[in-house]
Amino acid sequence: MGHGHVVPWWHAYTFDNWLRRLVHRAEKLLGPYVKAGMTVLDVGCGMGHFAIGMARMVGDTGSVIAVDVQQEMLDVLRRRAERAGVAERIRMHRCEQDSLGVDDEVDFAVAFWVVHEAPDPQQLVAQISACLKPSAKLLVAEPRFIVSEPEFGETIQAARAAGLEECGRPHVSLCRAAVFVRG
Repeated sequence: MGHGHVVPWWHAYTFDNWLRRLVHRAEKLLGPYVKAGMTVLDVGCGMGHFAIGMARMVGDTGSVIAVDVQQEMLDVLRRRAERAGVAERIRMHRCEQDSLGVDDEVDFAVAFWVVHEAPDPQQLVAQISACLKPSAKLLVAEPRFIVSEPEFGETIQAARAAGLEECGRPHVSLCRAAVFVRG
């Protein structure tokens, strides 16, 4: 499970663009899970596609913790968040390749196209699970063209091993996706 290869930051421009905003609209995909006032976690936030969308959804009383291993991604996110007027709602955190480094408790987390990049996907899922409040949810989405169904099954097993229960399989274009809840 896991490829352990992080996409170079400059490559993100090929998929984090206007077309992605049509295919993976943050408000549509995450709206069922993210509400005003929540603290949410975006693991592998990249250039901020979901972090900025969630910052709008959590409103003035909520916050987004945006985590990425590449400082360049966080720098682009900061500029985009400032232009979108939501920078004050987003805390950017540079993690290590093998450690999320987040101690906060969150109401929701998203790991979109990132678990397969971790050198130890089970460890990443366990670290995300540790951040979830009781009854909090995690959405994991992996690209179909990179992650096979058996590999995604390993992610599901890792989530179960981390104390999460699968509670849904939302349709996400181009993805294998599952939602988990912390008991």
